[in-house]
Amino acid sequence: MKISQTEPNEDLAATNKKKRNRYKFALITIILLSTASFFGFKYFKTETKTICLETDTKIYDAYKDAVVLIKHRYGYFAKINGKEFQLTVEDAKEETIYGTGFFVDTDGNMITNKHVLEPWNSSDEESEKVNTSIRNLRMKIASILTKDVSEDEYESFIATNWINASVSYDEGEGEGDYEETSEETTEPAGEEFVSSNETTADTSTVATDIAASIPVKEYVSIDEIEVYVKTLDIEVALHDSDNLWLNCEIKKLSEDTNIDLGILQLADHKTPASVTNVINLDNAIDDDKSLTPGQKAIMVGYPLGMDLAQTNSGIKVQLYNGQISKESDGNKIQYSITSTHGASGAPVFNECGQLIAINFSGVDQVQGINFGIVAKHVRSL
Repeated sequence: MKISQTEPNEDLAATNKKKRNRYKFALITIILLSTASFFGFKYFKTETKTICLETDTKIYDAYKDAVVLIKHRYGYFAKINGKEFQLTVEDAKEETIYGTGFFVDTDGNMITNKHVLEPWNSSDEESEKVNTSIRNLRMKIASILTKDVSEDEYESFIATNWINASVSYDEGEGEGDYEETSEETTEPAGEEFVSSNETTADTSTVATDIAASIPVKEYVSIDEIEVYVKTLDIEVALHDSDNLWLNCEIKKLSEDTNIDLGILQLADHKTPASVTNVINLDNAIDDDKSLTPGQKAIMVGYPLGMDLAQTNSGIKVQLYNGQISKESDGNKIQYSITSTHGASGAPVFNECGQLIAINFSGVDQVQGINFGIVAKHVRSL
């Protein structure tokens, strides 16, 4: 009986051991396969990164559809007692600027320059100019807008009476007070005449009575008047499009004043199907120290905006090339690409088609001296 009971136990132990060995083998196999897949994927990615497009034409053909023309329309607005409206007077004309951007994913996200998305803060000079305009607009509105005007009539009242507006409005004098000049008159010496009834009129009393009979209007305080600049609309057009503009929204602006970058996104959050190749940021050159003078630099963009982009067969993007002319300072790099206004935000590639910079400024007086924000800063957005 002892023997007959022990044999089944030994068989069961052996069976369990075999099962455990099979589980271990399966687990080891999965780990090995996962490890191989991981390193294989990394190897594949590395190989993908090193693919070189070799020629300017191949780079142009690969990315021309991903590069867009940006049209940004903006103007001055006022807000008084919570009522916001656009100012349409001579001193507050709306503006339209053009720039360049490029798709980086399938969600309609585009990289461009911050100053394309916020042109009123594009430089210290421009900011001071806009701030001066804002101060003058506030003073002029305060010089004509009375409290008896209803909120719905603000816009039309200001437009109608703008010719009478003045920046000489003095806050220190109180609401609605103006500087007035009066001419002193000297009465000729001689006999003092009186009226036929031999009574003398009290001119001071008469003047006081007349002034009292004129209704005094209260003016809106300048402290209640807010004036600012904001976007009216911002749109993009694709290469080869026939003047078709797609609505966009500003998604993000760089908080670093030295990094002139921003993100623009299509309103429907979907990159058009015609954009077969977005510009791959994983393929961008992150090590800006590797960018040395003499290396090739190729830009695809829209210098001069619509002036050059518009053709008889639709909007066309352009290619320009040169070479890196100065080492990166960590934020920007200089190159000898011919460029001008409108090419702000254009992608700049190396000879293999890898993104190295985003064009953002140049020297107006001399062609061939332009600058780009190095590609590594795109990741910070």
